Formats: sequence, C-alpha cells, structure tokens
Amino acid sequence: MKWNIRYRETWLHQTNPSLKLIVLLFLFLAVLFIHNPNVLINFSLALLLLFMFSTGYPWKFLLLLFLPFLLIFVSTASSMMMFGEGETTWFRWGLIHVTEESFLRGLHIGFRALSFALLGLLFSLTTRPVRLFYSLMQQLKLKPKYAYSFLAAVRLLPIMLEEFQTVHNALKVRGTVSHGWLEKMKRYAIPLLSQSIRRAQRIAVAMEAKRFSSSTERTFYYEIGFNKHDIALVALFAFVAAAAYYTGVHYPYIPVTDVR
Repeated sequence: MKWNIRYRETWLHQTNPSLKLIVLLFLFLAVLFIHNPNVLINFSLALLLLFMFSTGYPWKFLLLLFLPFLLIFVSTASSMMMFGEGETTWFRWGLIHVTEESFLRGLHIGFRALSFALLGLLFSLTTRPVRLFYSLMQQLKLKPKYAYSFLAAVRLLPIMLEEFQTVHNALKVRGTVSHGWLEKMKRYAIPLLSQSIRRAQRIAVAMEAKRFSSSTERTFYYEIGFNKHDIALVALFAFVAAAAYYTGVHYPYIPVTDVR
C-alpha cells in the first residue's frame, strides 16, 4: 500500500531533526505551564499559520489532517464549558451549567489541546523518518541497533497493511463466513503473526550478520549536520513565543490573565 502525496520541501524540512525535536518538546512543556488564555490563543494562531504555509502540503490534505484536531478542540472546550463550575452563571438548563469561569477554562483547555496537535503535526509533516533516526544516531548518540530497529519497524507498517488487505481479499474469494468476532480475529491474526515472526527473524539475522550488536564505530550513509535553517528555526520559535506573550499580556482579548 503506497500513498503518494505530493509536497514541496520547505525550510522546515531542511532543519536538523534532533534540534527540531528538542525545540518542539521544549515548547510542548512550556504550553503546559501557560495559564493566560490570551497568550495561548496567540501562540496557537502562530502555529496554525506555520502549519498552513510552512509544511509544503496541499491545502486539501492539510484541511483533512486538521479536521480531527478541530473536533478535539470543540469537544474538549465544550465539555469543560457546559459542565464546569463557577460563580457567574451565563446559562443553566438541566445538567448543563455554563458559567464565565467554566467558559474561560474550556477555551483555555481547547487551545492547549490545539497547540499540542499543531506542534505534533509540524514535526511529523516536516521530518522524514530516515533523517530523524540518522540525526538521533549522530547528534544524540543513539545506539545504531535501536535506531535501525525503529526504522525497520516504521518500514514494516505499510507491508503489514498490504498483508492484511491480502488476507482480507483471500477470505472474501473463498467465501469464508466468520461466526463471531473471536473466530474472525483468529482468521486474521494467525497468518499475520506468522508472517511477522518470519520477517522479524530475517531482520534480526541480517542485523547480527552486519554486527549491529557490537560497539564498533559505524559510518553513515547520510551525514546530518547543522545549517542556517536551524538558526532560523530557533530564532523563529523564540520570536513567536515572545510575541505571543507580549501581545497576550499587553493587548488581551479576554480580561483574565490566569484561569486557574
């Protein structure tokens, strides 16, 4: 099963994957400690602009990816708004109780979830797995046997999907009728597990033959280093964070600076 999605490489694709991972993890942790909804709204909007214009993918594909996270934003925010607690009641009907405090907390939680989603999408859409694992080996000194094992597992996922489709088509051609979910699971699980065990054994033997278990220094086909795009990455996210904080504090949308 091959999905050919055309995209253009932007400057985010040229950044060092390990540096990008560290920067985005730092921002991920920073978002956890932001309690000013104005700052969080500004930061989320900045990430949304980067997601739209700096990933290099078609608009339809980006919209398709963004829709589930938009649904998470709406569901997370609305559940906190309608069933929260507070003193200033805006609306009450049965179990639904919307207050000013619950509305602000729901908005804050929703934008926090949206920020997490956009950070993950920015990293996954602009980072190729091969470059990521080579960078982890070279910059963060990850052992090659672990890096190549993860890389092999990523490569095996499309093969497993193809095998599942093959088993499904074979059962359909034979006219096999499954009585109950347990029997259906056995019909799919047994051939898929057997093929996975054989393939894992072949990969393990190949890695052992190439001495991945030894501590010998290895050379790399791809040399991953640092360039001017890495400086731009750090500078951009530092500017985005500072601008979101400054505008959120001095030009707030909501007259509340802490929703705790």
